Amino acid sequence: MDPEVARYFRKILRSLFAFLMWLFINITAGIYFKMAYSVNYSSFVHVAFFAWLVISLCLLLWYLYKIWGK
Repeated sequence: MDPEVARYFRKILRSLFAFLMWLFINITAGIYFKMAYSVNYSSFVHVAFFAWLVISLCLLLWYLYKIWGK
């Protein structure tokens, strides 16, 4: 296999893995533990969950930019 194709394939796999892990973590916390619903928790937990969602999205986008920017 051509080294450039293998490098490109690794970029795709790392990006896919990072996105899916981000998605699974946030879906589990938000829907399974019901942190996305303000009915079940205090407003602090609700705000903290959405703050985590935004911060982790920024970190994910930074990681993807770092991978694909090379």
